[in-house]
Amino acid sequence: METVQSGISLVTALQCPVCGKIYDMHVQQTYATCCQQPLFAQYTPHLDKQLLSGRTPSLWRYRELLPVLDARNIVSLGEGWTPLLPLTAVSRRTGVSVSLKDESRNPTGSFKARGISVAVSKAKELGIKHCIMPSAGNAGGALSAYCARAGIRATVIMPELTPKTLQEECRMYGATLILVPGLLDACGLLARQLAEQTGGFDMSTLKEPYRLEGKKTMGYEIAEQRNWKLPDVIIYPTGGGTGLIGMWKAFREMQQLGWIEGPLPRMVIVQTENCAPMIQLFKLGKIAEEFRAIRTRAFGLAVPNPFAKDMMQEVLQQSDGTALTVTEEELEAGMEEIATAEGLLLCPEGSATYMGLKKLIEKAWVHPGEEILLFNTGSWFKYC
Repeated sequence: METVQSGISLVTALQCPVCGKIYDMHVQQTYATCCQQPLFAQYTPHLDKQLLSGRTPSLWRYRELLPVLDARNIVSLGEGWTPLLPLTAVSRRTGVSVSLKDESRNPTGSFKARGISVAVSKAKELGIKHCIMPSAGNAGGALSAYCARAGIRATVIMPELTPKTLQEECRMYGATLILVPGLLDACGLLARQLAEQTGGFDMSTLKEPYRLEGKKTMGYEIAEQRNWKLPDVIIYPTGGGTGLIGMWKAFREMQQLGWIEGPLPRMVIVQTENCAPMIQLFKLGKIAEEFRAIRTRAFGLAVPNPFAKDMMQEVLQQSDGTALTVTEEELEAGMEEIATAEGLLLCPEGSATYMGLKKLIEKAWVHPGEEILLFNTGSWFKYC
């Protein structure tokens, strides 16, 4: 089996995506303080995709387009290269070609393993000894696992109503777990305070540059698994937006590399009615001052004030995409429908993409014969 070599990355800089200011990639960075936006890693746009042939089926097959400079710093549990499954019964019923990217097959049971693998690898490379993260559940478990693997101290701050399975996961990996009342915004406030007090590194969503780089590999995999032809529509359950923004970044990078041609997918955000700030922003142009989120079964979507809301809005605009909500009852119904029709157990966030598809078909926003990609972002078993 092919092995990773040293000197692997083609990364050239960290850059503000708004004003273009360059940040030093050789020291610890958070976000683009110039414009209050996430930082983007930039790469040399010259790489032959034939180099991928025979490589290990993990996200590190795209190592030249990831930010780790020395392969000895890679912290991996075998994440990435999750299956792309045709949903034959759903396709037959709907008249569109539907497939599912099943991220529940990742090592810690969710897509969070991607971003955390890359972020913890880079933290190790930069000499960071303590990582702090607010989490609705799955990201905290992933951070705990990868920090254990790396020998880095981890502190996870979760809403106190997070399922016990996810709490215990963090404890099993040796992380310090702190439970707080409220939703993820309360956890984020405490994470910032603890980082200032302890000198630990705050790994909040898109407030450090490298979780995004891990998440973007979903975009590379979609292209490679589909023989470099992207679907017409991607429906994505969106909380903090790292996956949405990361995939769009991957598509733009592949265009620069000459790996893909033709139109990019129309991107669709799905949120739950209990917490839908992005739907307000998309439809009304702003998030109402009186907006208050309430608890949702899809806890990964419970992000009341996403840091990267402007960038998510930009992805929707550039892709001619849209945004919509589903109810808690629809989440439950979708899980049952896919389980009985396809033999797959979706997490509530995954169910949101399926129920979102049904609504888009009803509105004639999706057309017969189009190719649609749904995402299941986590394991159903972690929500029990």
